[in-house]
Amino acid sequence: MRLSDLPTPCLVLDRQVLQRNLARMAHAVEAGGVALRPHMKTAKSMDVLKLAMAAGAGSGPRGITVSTLAEAEYFSGHGAMDMIYAVGITPQKLDQVAKLNIAGAEIKVITDDLAMAARIAEHPNPPRTLIEIDCGEHRGGLQAEDKLLLDIAAKLGPALIGVLTHAGHSYAGRSDEAMKEVAEMERATAVHAAERLRASGHEITIVSIGSSPTALHGRSFEGITEIRPGVYMFGDLFQAEIGTHGHNDIAVSALTSVIGTRPKEGKILVDAGSIALSKDRSTGDTANDLGFGLVVDMQGQASLGRSIVIKAYQEHGVVALDPNLPSYHPPIGTKLRVLPNHVCLMAAAHDRYFVVDGNSEDVVAIWPRVGGW
Repeated sequence: MRLSDLPTPCLVLDRQVLQRNLARMAHAVEAGGVALRPHMKTAKSMDVLKLAMAAGAGSGPRGITVSTLAEAEYFSGHGAMDMIYAVGITPQKLDQVAKLNIAGAEIKVITDDLAMAARIAEHPNPPRTLIEIDCGEHRGGLQAEDKLLLDIAAKLGPALIGVLTHAGHSYAGRSDEAMKEVAEMERATAVHAAERLRASGHEITIVSIGSSPTALHGRSFEGITEIRPGVYMFGDLFQAEIGTHGHNDIAVSALTSVIGTRPKEGKILVDAGSIALSKDRSTGDTANDLGFGLVVDMQGQASLGRSIVIKAYQEHGVVALDPNLPSYHPPIGTKLRVLPNHVCLMAAAHDRYFVVDGNSEDVVAIWPRVGGW
């Protein structure tokens, strides 16, 4: 099977680029002396996790991070038992977590809420729990100095095993120095929260931080036990623009077909719209706005220059072709690929990867991915 045989739109994964990205992170984490607990919310694939576990000459993942209980069920069903469900737990989900744990999984949950801590402690099979700490993103979590931190810890009792934070605001960084500052704040905040809890008599065995930019820019990981990056596996245009990796490190793209031509306007229509690509416009906040995605040729090469998806309807994408290529008028049916602004969201609507190796158009494997919640 070749890419030219595939129905479009569909998701293409370059295994060579993926393996290079996995090795890079594994070595970075190993050098930092901490464990790697990759976030699988982007890949959602056991085949990808197998490669991640083999990367880094023994420094591969010991456990994983998930963002849905559907992922938790899927990965535990494939033998990956040690995981953190890194979304605040609710009362209705405790029974589902307990069911998976009784069956052999080791799912840890997070909370920043006193009433929820009580519900966890009262459950017949309380999951091991981490308290979520806010290190500057202001999405979820407690301030490390918050009195409530000790109250929640007391309520959790023996269910408490650690703290967790996420420096999502690292995505606002635009320089190595800015990234290093956020990484150090993330580290210091998590360590301080852990130290407060230990000083109050709690046994804290996990101090967990995460984000691909801070994992690669951290000056020190002293006091940290594990890191939870995720997007590093596949990369995307936004991460390339903020310096997490290079443009050649983007492993996933959407294969699409030309369905309309507007040569006088320098535009084409493709059958990858907002569902296949997402409507993420994150590069719009960088110096290099790439619309809804950068268009490359079927081999994944940047031979189309600055051809970008400028508008995304549900199933239609409007591509403005690079004006420096005035003679390029691809006919209906031409297959192209679109690099993602945000690979997690691009991949979300697809149920499988069509895997290639490097510039080859040969499909060497088809890897399923889990969806839903």
